[in-house]
Amino acid sequence: MKLTRYKKNPILSPNPENAWESLVTTNPGAWYDPEAGQVTLLYRAAGDDEEHVIRFGLAVSRNGYDFQRVSDQPVFGPSADGFDAGCVEDPRIVKIGEYYYITYATRFYHPGKYWLNSGKHQVWKHNPAAFPYLIRENATATGLAITRDFKTWIRAGRMTSPLADDRDVILFPEKVGGQFVMLHRPMNWAGAGYGTEHPAIWIAFSEDLLNWTASRLLAKAEFDWEYKIGGNTPPIRTPHGWLTLYHAVGEDHYYRLGALLLDPDDPAKVTHRTRDWILQPEEAYETQGCYDCGGVVFPCGKVVIGDTLFVYYGAADKYIGLATCKMEALLEYLLACPVS
Repeated sequence: MKLTRYKKNPILSPNPENAWESLVTTNPGAWYDPEAGQVTLLYRAAGDDEEHVIRFGLAVSRNGYDFQRVSDQPVFGPSADGFDAGCVEDPRIVKIGEYYYITYATRFYHPGKYWLNSGKHQVWKHNPAAFPYLIRENATATGLAITRDFKTWIRAGRMTSPLADDRDVILFPEKVGGQFVMLHRPMNWAGAGYGTEHPAIWIAFSEDLLNWTASRLLAKAEFDWEYKIGGNTPPIRTPHGWLTLYHAVGEDHYYRLGALLLDPDDPAKVTHRTRDWILQPEEAYETQGCYDCGGVVFPCGKVVIGDTLFVYYGAADKYIGLATCKMEALLEYLLACPVS
């Protein structure tokens, strides 16, 4: 079973008229409001500047396929100073009550043009050894932003440990067993003592959205198309459990997508998992980006409209693509892949 690309991909591309999004528009979070009949995309954007400042743009659609930008200005960006002064990246959106809760990856310093520097992000050259790890290494943390309307924001703070390079943080859209639940991918939680040789997906529970103190290993690389893995999209409750998508980076450095079903009452248990990828980079807009990063398909959001799953994904770290499938078909495929 494979996802089907929208024939008019990419659905959003860099806009030369806006300097802040002239190089990159990618990795969108998504939300569907059935009452308004509108899909909202909050996407990662950057221009062709030396610091490589990364912000969020906003686009909306009435049919899930054709999107219009909401503003010629970013709707959210790095703070003037603080833990997220370097960038805001890869938003994931859930709505609880009347508020949207957005997790986003961030750094202390702007990353610079790291694709020209063997993938290394910019680090302030005068960092003393006594500086905290996140500042010293310009490592990734994950922040939480809260909004009602994508216009005014509460910058709630850092969610992840200051000792972990931690991103791909995804909240569940409701409490499970009376607790909030999140998935995350700490890069340095691998090797002896962690139960996984390479970075993997972890799950954590908490009574407060900024206080995550205990995590368990949820899923690690298992198949020949996987090397390191991480979560991608907020889970959707289905009759068969929590459905979420994940990415796997192969030894060929290509990003491919798989899917998981998690136990509805104990999401720390993976009940079903795709054994083969359901989307891989194949088209030019998925393999030829400004970063020369190889092939990338990387969704941060998915929505269900009627009986169809819409997966909005970053393509080659430059564009936004759309792939779809029937929910019933994906669930049927997953149910044929139980985890023993």
